[in-house]
Amino acid sequence: MSNLEEKTLHSEEIFSGKVISLHLQEVELPNGKQSKREIVKHPGAVAILAITDDKKVVMVEQYRKALERTIVEIPAGKLEKGEEPALCARRELEEETGYECESLEWLTSFYTSPGFADEIVHVYVATGLTKKENAAALDEDEFVILKELTLEEAVQYVKEQKIYDAKTIFAVQYLQLQEALEKK
Repeated sequence: MSNLEEKTLHSEEIFSGKVISLHLQEVELPNGKQSKREIVKHPGAVAILAITDDKKVVMVEQYRKALERTIVEIPAGKLEKGEEPALCARRELEEETGYECESLEWLTSFYTSPGFADEIVHVYVATGLTKKENAAALDEDEFVILKELTLEEAVQYVKEQKIYDAKTIFAVQYLQLQEALEKK
């Protein structure tokens, strides 16, 4: 197997924001030639597939400025510096939905756009949900509408592109697969 590694010759941070930073890198390619890479650095995130006792999926509808529209998503949020993903998942679940969970299990982790970003999302399944009376508040710049969907409704939302992001489509397809395996 050939070596596909690209050696970084120079890296310069050209933007540093609240959530991301952008780096311009000069790299040496496996064939010895040089190229440039624009890399988005992100602290990572969590996403929570929260399932109620009556098998509904807890989701939030929110406006996404990059898309100029609202979409329906599983609860998710950015990791704070040094924060453990499981603790972040519990915090985000409570902040975005008002729920706390009895059980939180890691499902998988994946990179969202490895061609230009290092963002990794850790996906958890939350069960044993209870509504918290004094739940943590949303971030001051965050506005959501809580939704609880059956699997059939979620599948329909995917078809209608109301659910339109990878992490939520992954969650819906995971539930479809689990349902199919249970029927066997």
